[in-house]
Amino acid sequence: METQESGEVGSIGDWAACAADPGYRAAVLDLLGALAYGELSAFERLAEDAKFAPGLVDKAALARMASAEFQHYQQLHDRLAEVGADPTEVMTPFVEPLEAFHRLTAPSDWLEGLVKAYVGDAIATDFYREVAVRLDDDTRDLVLRVMADTGHAEFAVERVRQAIADDPRVGGRLALWGRRLMGEALSQAQRVVAERDALSNLLVGGARVQGFDLVEVGKMFTRITEAHTRRMAALGLAS
Repeated sequence: METQESGEVGSIGDWAACAADPGYRAAVLDLLGALAYGELSAFERLAEDAKFAPGLVDKAALARMASAEFQHYQQLHDRLAEVGADPTEVMTPFVEPLEAFHRLTAPSDWLEGLVKAYVGDAIATDFYREVAVRLDDDTRDLVLRVMADTGHAEFAVERVRQAIADDPRVGGRLALWGRRLMGEALSQAQRVVAERDALSNLLVGGARVQGFDLVEVGKMFTRITEAHTRRMAALGLAS
């Protein structure tokens, strides 16, 4: 997925040093828990979408992407266990918000599913990359590694642009769908941050966390919105 500019922050040290602060440790466990469940959910969604693929080539492509998402989940699961956390316990608070997002944005067909995966995953990737630059070296490297593109971006752009070329009327419907996805994604993200004190502190700054100030939080969401606009344009859609 495409990258965007984030506020540059120098290294704050490795996990062993930073995790001595209970607030920082709690914030990172929340972040990894949300990311782990997101990857597990992405695996399930892509595997389900593969059933509706119009042909064997598309079905196989989605299956490969689903496998990559599960490998990302496994890395996060293993890391949580390595630092002494219960992966299931850490992920549980994020199950309902993510499932609520999926309930509110259930695609009605193959193309809506492609746009959802492309747009939704990209918004999440932008957010985690923004936060990653303020994490300890070990956690930052892990987050950036599991946020690597699985190939879905190029796949979705190619399929959606071809569908619009075949039937231009599809473009208007998918543009509205993309705007809805953006709104729901931001709404659920804000809800999660508001309900998790540790994550809030990570964003606005704490004793050991070089977090965002409130003005910078606004700038972060502006960057994420601008990146969404560029991705919609890449699909041939108005944002």
